Amino acid sequence: MKTWILALTGLFVISCTNSASKKVKQENVAQAEAIAEQESNLPAMSFDNTEHDFGTINEGDVVETVFAFTNTGSSDLIILDAQGSCGCTVPDYPKNTPIAAGETGEISVKFDSANKPGNQTKTVTLTTNTERGREILRIKTVVTPDPVKEKQRQAARNKQ
Repeated sequence: MKTWILALTGLFVISCTNSASKKVKQENVAQAEAIAEQESNLPAMSFDNTEHDFGTINEGDVVETVFAFTNTGSSDLIILDAQGSCGCTVPDYPKNTPIAAGETGEISVKFDSANKPGNQTKTVTLTTNTERGREILRIKTVVTPDPVKEKQRQAARNKQ
């Protein structure tokens, strides 16, 4: 009877140490490799620059800049959406247009400085099919106040 118990215990110990941990590790490795392969097939956006400084402009000026980019990934890049941080910042972009690997594109950004005196920093958020899924472009400027509008703003503040 003791022999049977020792034999069963021995088989149990051997079977438990066999391949359960190796199997889990192999599954993790296979899953990690699949994710890495998937990520290496994604598009990627590379910009010449992601920030533009307009310098000093006058209140009421509408200024525009262009952000050039290249798809440095290995599959088609698609820009699904582009949103300015406020209504004064308007992007123009190739919406839902596939941009092949190695090809370039442009995103035009207009800024309307009406009623925006002082230091201004605005962003455009791009929603893409890249690994990050989001890219951010920035514009900045110093807006010199319109003297007439500045007097009106000061008069309105003094009434309060």
